Amino acid sequence: MSKSERLFSRAKKVIPSGINSPVRYYDPYPFFVKKADGSTIWDVDGNQYIDYCNGYGALLLGHGRKEVINNVLSQLKKGTMYCAPTQIEVELSELISKNFPSMQKTRLVNTGSEATMTAIRLARGFTKKKKIIKFEGCYHGAHDYVLVKAGSGAANIGLAVSDGSLDEVSKNTLVVQYNNSQELDSVLQREKDIACVIIEPVLANMGLVLPEKNFLREVRNIVSEHDTLLIFDEVVTGFRMSTGGAQKYFSINPDITTLGKALGNGFPIAAVGGREEIMEMLSPRGKVYQASTYAGNPISVAASLASVKTINKLKSKLYPQLEQACAKLVSAIRDVASDMRLPHQINSISSMFQIFFTDKPVVDYSTSISADTEKFTSLFRKLLQNGVFIPPSQFETVFLSYAHTKDNIRKTIAIYEKALKMVKQ
Repeated sequence: MSKSERLFSRAKKVIPSGINSPVRYYDPYPFFVKKADGSTIWDVDGNQYIDYCNGYGALLLGHGRKEVINNVLSQLKKGTMYCAPTQIEVELSELISKNFPSMQKTRLVNTGSEATMTAIRLARGFTKKKKIIKFEGCYHGAHDYVLVKAGSGAANIGLAVSDGSLDEVSKNTLVVQYNNSQELDSVLQREKDIACVIIEPVLANMGLVLPEKNFLREVRNIVSEHDTLLIFDEVVTGFRMSTGGAQKYFSINPDITTLGKALGNGFPIAAVGGREEIMEMLSPRGKVYQASTYAGNPISVAASLASVKTINKLKSKLYPQLEQACAKLVSAIRDVASDMRLPHQINSISSMFQIFFTDKPVVDYSTSISADTEKFTSLFRKLLQNGVFIPPSQFETVFLSYAHTKDNIRKTIAIYEKALKMVKQ
C-alpha cells in the first residue's frame, strides 16, 4: 500500500470524503503532496510530476517564486496578523488600480467566493434591485447566490443546485447561456429587477470555453442599456491573461471586478473593486456590510505585493513566453490527436487550454458536457502515471506557469502522445 493510499484511509476517518475541496478527489484516491518547486510537484511516495494544475491557475509564477517567498519571510519577522491597517495594504490597492483602471477603489478579502459574494451584495445595495443573472457553467464560488448551474466541482458531480441552498435565494438567480447575448437581452427586457450580470469573461470552470467574437462587447452594451451592473469575475483571468486581466485583453471595462488566484501566487487573498461610487457603498461609510478578521492579512498582502510587482517587471517576456509555450503544446497535442483520428476539440487562450473528446465545437455548457468524460478521465490517469499532473476533471482548465521550461514542454508533448495512444486503445 502506498503512503498516499494510507494517508487517504486516515483522512476519510476525520475529513469529509477525505479531502478539503471536491475538485481534489479522483478514484481511487488522490496523491498526497510532499513538496513543490518551480514547475514540479512531488508526492509522499517520491513520484515527481510536471504541474499543470498550478493551484487551479493561482501559480502564474510557479511554486516558490523567490521574490514572493522572500517578501513573505521578511513580513513573518514583523508579525502575522494585526487587525489594523498597514501601509502595504495601501500599496497593493494602488497597484491593483494601476493595473485595473476600472477598479478605482478596492477592498481586499480572502477568497474568490468572498469576493463574488461581496460584489453581488454591492450591486444589490447600489441598484436597490434583487435578482442577478449568471451564465450557465460559470463558477463564482460556493455561496448560495451563484451555486446554480455552476461549473467546476459542481458540474463534475452533476449538481444543478446544492442541497442546503435556500430556494428563496436561488430563485433570484437567473441563468442564461454563455455566448448567447440575445438570450441575455431577452431576459433583461422581461425582468426589471436585475441588480447585476456576473460573468467569467473566459469560462475556465467548464473546461475552457472562450467568448465568441464580440460576445463580451455585446454583453457590456446590453447591460448598460438596461441600467444594471456588469461584474467581471476575474478570479482566474486576473493577471493571468495580462497585467490587466481579461478586461485589458478584450478592452472592456466592467462596473465591478473580482480578483484572486494569481493575485497572491499561491497565498490566500482576493479582491473586489470597481467604480468609486459603487465601492463607497461598503461599510462603515456605506450601508452594504462586509467585514473579515483576516482581510488584508499582512502575510498574504506581502505575497500579493511581491507577485504583482514581479508580474509587472517581467510582463514584456512573461506573457509572450507563456503564450508561445501554450501554443506549442496545444499544436502538438492537436496534431497527435488528429493523426490518431480521435474526435477532439482543444480550446486555448493565453496560458490556458483544455482538450474535449468530441467532434463538436465547445462553446457553452451544453457542448462542454456532451464531450466524452470517460476518455478524459482515462487521459488524466495515463498522464499522471507518466509524470504530468493536470486537473482531474474535464470541467477544469490546464494552466501553464512562468516556471515551465522548454524541457518541461518537450517532455509533456511526448507524454501526451503516449497517453493519447493509450486512450485510443
